[in-house]
Amino acid sequence: MPTAVYILGLSVFALGTSEFMLSGLLPPIAEDMDVSIPSAGLLISAFAIGMVVGAPLLAVATLRLPRKTTLVALITVFGLGQVAGALAPNYGVLFASRVVSALACAGFWAVGAAVAIAMVPVNTRARAMAVMIGGLSIANVLGVPAGAFLGEHLGWRSAFWAVGLASAIALVGVLTRIPHIPVPETRPRLKRELTIYRDRQVLLSIVVTALAAGGVFCAFSYLAPLLTDVSGLDKSWVSIVLGLFGIGALVGTTIGGRVADAHLFGVMLSGITASTVFLVALALFASSPVVTVLLAFLLGVSAFYTAPALNARMFNVAGAAPTLAGATTTAAFNLGNTGGPWLGGTVIDAGLGFASTAWAGAAMTAVGLGVAAVALRLSRRTPGDGHVVAGSPATTPERDDRECALPG
Repeated sequence: MPTAVYILGLSVFALGTSEFMLSGLLPPIAEDMDVSIPSAGLLISAFAIGMVVGAPLLAVATLRLPRKTTLVALITVFGLGQVAGALAPNYGVLFASRVVSALACAGFWAVGAAVAIAMVPVNTRARAMAVMIGGLSIANVLGVPAGAFLGEHLGWRSAFWAVGLASAIALVGVLTRIPHIPVPETRPRLKRELTIYRDRQVLLSIVVTALAAGGVFCAFSYLAPLLTDVSGLDKSWVSIVLGLFGIGALVGTTIGGRVADAHLFGVMLSGITASTVFLVALALFASSPVVTVLLAFLLGVSAFYTAPALNARMFNVAGAAPTLAGATTTAAFNLGNTGGPWLGGTVIDAGLGFASTAWAGAAMTAVGLGVAAVALRLSRRTPGDGHVVAGSPATTPERDDRECALPG
């Protein structure tokens, strides 16, 4: 892997910490802003909506701009958004700061993913994406639990200040370590890149990614109140359990990144199946502290084990439009991160309890598993469909066989 790919992964650490840290801060934010926990949960959805809108919008807006300049501008805006959140006097300002931060985060993800993919061979794409996703894993191991710890001891605003500092460090890394990437002699054409949305495999990949992510984060977004109100754990356990989820995410990303290049569909199907089983188990045994803690770790493994394959699959089927492919993947994940917390808040407001979020999440992943099976069937029916990368030879039938194989 080029050094620049690792720098992008480290930058994603700051982005991922901001995106996910609210899972451990919802109770204090709700109390301070005088809103309900489901209303505070909408801050997670607000960030996700900003990612959904921002990824394709900023990918298009920056299509002909120098990549490094774009990355510098976006990480700067993101950091300023964290400062605005830390200083927010009310819920409305905090909500707006989350949307602005998400727009910048989405643009960075889309452009950064395209840069990472462009610097590596086709057969190591999943590994390159695993490095970037590894930044999210480390955010869940260190950043999210640290945010929960800071929120408990220094107030939730301190977590935003900490992410602002991490963003400044990421800015220095991008400025000093990301090479200048010249604008291609043949300028990208938006009309041509938009044609990827005519491909049914692209559309199926969007749906699978959204449902796989949304199912897990339907439950994860409300993990803090579930741990304290259902499992009966002290609130000091929240940061520990979030850290275990992050360790699971790091384990899952490492395994998935190494296996997915050879077994894309195998990883997708086995990972989504595992997430469904773990969510059902969480719904059934949420009152058991030991089981809940173990399942939080396992959900981290299954969700992030699947992520490199979901990313690489999108770049395979939308290879003629690498920038929009990265943006589309980001938007798809965050469609799930929008719908998941919203669905979780809906079942809580309906009086079904915090454990019901796991049932709702399992329903989402089960549907995602079915859609992935349809995509696999279509892929086998039309070998090579969606696997031609601009500037590369067509993918061979042997490559498709590996995609369809189960890992192991």
